[in-house]
Amino acid sequence: MKTHLNTLFVTLEGTYLRKDGAAVEIRHEGETKLRVPLHNLEGIVTYGWDTTVSASLMAGCHEHGVSITFLTPHGKFIASSYGGVSGNILLRREQYRRAESEAASLSIAQNMIAAKLHNTRTILQRAARDHGSKSAERAYALTRAADFLASRISACSRTTSLDSLRGVEGESAAAYFAVFNHLLTTDDPNFQIIGRSKRPPLNRTNALLSFLYVLLAHDCRSACETVGLDPQSGFLHQPRSGRHSLALDLMEEFRPIFADRLALSLINRQQIRADDFEVQQSGAVFLKPDSRKKILTAWQERKQEAFHHPFIDEKITYGLLPQIQARLLARYLRNDYDAYPAFLSK
Repeated sequence: MKTHLNTLFVTLEGTYLRKDGAAVEIRHEGETKLRVPLHNLEGIVTYGWDTTVSASLMAGCHEHGVSITFLTPHGKFIASSYGGVSGNILLRREQYRRAESEAASLSIAQNMIAAKLHNTRTILQRAARDHGSKSAERAYALTRAADFLASRISACSRTTSLDSLRGVEGESAAAYFAVFNHLLTTDDPNFQIIGRSKRPPLNRTNALLSFLYVLLAHDCRSACETVGLDPQSGFLHQPRSGRHSLALDLMEEFRPIFADRLALSLINRQQIRADDFEVQQSGAVFLKPDSRKKILTAWQERKQEAFHHPFIDEKITYGLLPQIQARLLARYLRNDYDAYPAFLSK
C-alpha cells in the first residue's frame, strides 16, 4: 500500500527552490526559509509569477517521483513537471482505445457521475438531519434536493450518450447549488450564493470552492500519472489542449467529500471570514495570500484523516483516495474488474 506523503505549497512570491543534499531548500531574498526532505514529499505546488526552481532540484524530484506544479497567484494552472512517463504503454493504449469509444467511455463516466451524485446527496441528507430541526424550510429544501438527486442517480444508468449524461450531471449540479445556502449555518450574507460562478468566481463561497477544486485537480492529475494513466485523455470531459481531462473525470466523485465539505466546515466554523477575500473592480473575488495559507493547512489536515474504504476493505487516509481510485481505474482498464468501482461515501 502506498503511504501518504505531503504536498509542499509555496505561496511566497520571489522564492528560489533548490536541491540541498536530499532536501528541497526554499530561499527568499538570500535567506533560507524552509528545508524539507524530498522523500517526505509527493508534490511541490508553487503560486505566483516569480518562483524559480533549479535544474538540480527538478532532477532530484524526478528521481524521487515528486511532481512540480506551477500555478498563477490565483491558482490557474501554468505548467507541471513529472519527469519521465511512468507505467505500461499497453495500459495507455487501452485507455486511448476506450476514450475513442463513446460506449466504453459512457460505462466509466456513468459510474463516476452516479458516485458524485451519491456523495453529494449524502451531504444534503446529513445537513438535513443535523441542522434541519432549526428550520422547517431548510429541512424541506435539503430533503427535496436529496430526493431529486436520488432520481438522477437512477437516470445515470439509463443515459445512452455522454451528452445525455452531462445533462443529468448539469441539472443535478443546478439543484445542489440552488440549496447550497441551506448548508451554511453562518449569518454572514457575504457567503450566500446564487448558483455556481467560475472563471472568475463572483462571490466568496465560489472563490473558496474554486481554490479547493484546483488543489483536488492537482492531486488527481498526480494520481493518474503515478499509476501510468494519461491525465489528459478522459472519458467524460472532452480532450482539449492543456486540459487534464482524466483528472477532471476522476475528481468528480471527490468534489463533495473533499472540497465541498471542507469549504462548508471553514465557513460554518468561521475559520474563513469575509475579509479573507479581495473583491476586484471587475467583480471577481479571490483569496488573499495569507488566507490561502490557512486553507492549505486545513487541506493537508483533511488529507491526513483516516477512514475505511469499502471496496478495498482497508483503512486509508483521504489523501490516498485519488491514488486508490486511479489504481482501481487502471485495473478496470486491464479487465481485472467488470466495471469501474467508483467511491461511495457513507
